[in-house]
Parts: sequence; structure tokens; C-alpha cells
Amino acid sequence: MITRAIGNIFRVNLNVKRSENVLIFTDRPVEGEVIEDTDRCRRERLRDIAILASEIGKGFCKNLFYRENAATGSHGAEPPPELWAIAFGEKEFKTLKAENLLIRLIKKKATEPDMKRGKARYASMPLFDASMLEGAMNVDWKTLDRRTRDIARVVNMADIIEVKTLNGTDISFSKKGRRAESDTGILTKPGSFGNLPAGEVYLAPLEGTADGRLVLEWAPTRPLKSPITLKVENGLVKKISGNETYTDYLKAKISEQKENANIAELGIGTNDMAKRPDNILESEKILGTIHFALGDNSSFGGKVSTPFHQDFVFFRPTVTLIYKDSTRKVLMKGGKFVIEERLAGCVNIVKNIRSIYNWQGKIEDEPEVLMIVKTQRNLFDKLFKKVKELHSYTVPEIIAVPIVEGSEDYLKWLKEVID
Repeated sequence: MITRAIGNIFRVNLNVKRSENVLIFTDRPVEGEVIEDTDRCRRERLRDIAILASEIGKGFCKNLFYRENAATGSHGAEPPPELWAIAFGEKEFKTLKAENLLIRLIKKKATEPDMKRGKARYASMPLFDASMLEGAMNVDWKTLDRRTRDIARVVNMADIIEVKTLNGTDISFSKKGRRAESDTGILTKPGSFGNLPAGEVYLAPLEGTADGRLVLEWAPTRPLKSPITLKVENGLVKKISGNETYTDYLKAKISEQKENANIAELGIGTNDMAKRPDNILESEKILGTIHFALGDNSSFGGKVSTPFHQDFVFFRPTVTLIYKDSTRKVLMKGGKFVIEERLAGCVNIVKNIRSIYNWQGKIEDEPEVLMIVKTQRNLFDKLFKKVKELHSYTVPEIIAVPIVEGSEDYLKWLKEVID
């Protein structure tokens, strides 16, 4: 299983061609670095995985280069420049240096036209653990790709997003002008990049718009002994309170520079094989979770650049989308999507519907959103109950229309994803 999962990185995730060159690199602890014994073992095993991947990868490409470098000591920090020379090729590397583009890339100040010049694609695997090869990396990539893109399409219809959890998290922000992207693990186009394991919809909230509070119960690699509360105003963490030792770390990072306090990212997990809550690389991908990040968002549509980016995962969230016309729709309730309970194979959401109806003796004229749910007749009762549970209306319109004819391939797919 491990060998197959590594092979799929080359075969499926990156679709490496025989004519291409591949660079695999990992870091090693530096002298004086404080590392817990468990994390030291993980990093030693990670080196073994990198070496194994380099051996497996030789069967997929023209040339494969393996390198190790000293740890940078910070999430979001770029690898040393010499690795860029291998990644881009010596000729392009010299051109990047001559045009001062390399330094802009390393400092995360590259412009959109700068980024479009890149043809290399890469998969980053921070905090990777060997167990992920048998879990989150063993996912059905085709199904994950479809699920993630479907959720991203729904999110992109909204202007404002609200997130609440049972432990007290209550925050909202604007996403106007920001696009939710799909991290599907399919990194086959020139310039593609992403984390592995994959499986999330992510976006950069509009700076200055996030307000509310975040109640943390998990640090990136362990449960907190007691919750930490972040008070958020105008897009920045203004106050951190809690008795946990991790509180001091967060206060120190935010005091280093104000950009570190930025509400940088909202992510929605979409990987049904991700299970581990104690490693943020995997936990943020768990289907039905969300995560918020602090710090840098310059690489995915935001305007804040800083050598700090830290994610925090939240379990069983309720996520509400608010549209331009103030219509509210629940995307997720208690960590559950309607589509992920296999009650539907596909849901189309049509905005800007005008509904005129008689309600309690009064003629109403309201903007609404139409949901067209593709399912099977034997699931109607369960779907009816779920819509009633999630819908804000007392009497929502729920009607069933038979599919008389249809594409044989489509109907076959619909049955497969529901059964």
C-alpha cells in the first residue's frame, strides 16, 4: 500500500512524464533546534520516505535529483535558493536572478504576471507522517477531485461566510473579490502547486473584514489542555486569552509583526480518508472540518505577506453562506454536508430566483435560491427530513420530479455515487 501511494504521487498527483526532471528534497534538524522525541522520530522516518520516493520516482522520469537541506525553522519560509536552480533549471534560474524575480519569489512578493511564467509544478508535504500513506494519501483521487470542486462552486456564490462551532467559535468575514480554490491533489498543469495529502476548499478572507472569536481546542500537533480564545476585530487577532502554554507561543508570534495576526485563510476539509486530528497537514483535510489560518495569504489571493502561516482545525462546524441579496444558506451543519451523506449525487444551486407566493394571507415577493437535487426515489424520505432540518423556512418547497430519460453514462454515475 505504501509503495502504491508513493507511486500515485508520480502517476496521478503530478502525472510525471518520461521526458521530465523531478526534484525531491527534505529538511534535517539543525543544531540547537528544540525537538520532541516523537517529532524527531517522525522526521527521521520522513527522510526514509523521501529516499524511498526518490528510488520509486526514477521509473517515472528522465532525471531525478534528491537533496537535503537544513530546516528553515518556520512554516511558510522558502527553501534555500540553490534548490530553485535545480527546480527551474540553470538557464531559467540565471534569468530569474538577472531580472530580480527570484528574490521576489522567495520573499513572496511576486506579482500575478511573475507567477504565470513558472512551468514547474510541485507538491509540498509539511509535517508529513508515514501513516498518511495508508490513510489520507490512499483516497480515491477522482472522487475527491469532484467533491472538492462541487463544494468550491457553491462557496463561490456567496459574499459573506459565517462559521460557528459548539465550543464558542463565532466569526464572519467577507469574501468579495476572493475566489475559493480547490485543493484536489491533482497537480498536472504547468505552474500547479499544493499540499499532499490534499482535500480542501480554501480562500483568503478579505482583509479587514473578519470579526468575532475563534476558540481553539487543538494546536497543530496535539490537543490543548484547555481552550484558547482569539478575539478578532477588523481582520486581526486583537486579544489572546487562555491558560494553556501554547497561548504564550501565539502571543509571541503575533508580537513579532502585526501581519502575523491576520486572519489569512478559511479552509473546508474534503478528504474522507483523512482521520488524524493530531497533525494539521492531515486534520485540516478531514471531511467535514474547517480550519482558519493566521499570517500569510499572499500565495492564494490575499494581500498579506509574512514568513508565518499557521492553521487551526475546528470540528463539527456549522457554515452559513450569505449571498449578495442577503439570502442565507447552510453549507454544513455540525460538520455534515447533504451531499456527503450520500443522499444526493449532485446538487445544482441556481441564484436570483424571484418567488411570488401567498403566505399567511399576504402576497410575498422574495428573492430565493433554487436547489436541484439529483437522487433516487428510495432516498426521498431521508432527503426530505434533512432539508427540513437545515432549511430556515417553516414550509420549504420540497417536490420530487421523476427523471424520465437521461444519458446512460450520467445515470450510471449517479447510481454509483449514491449507492
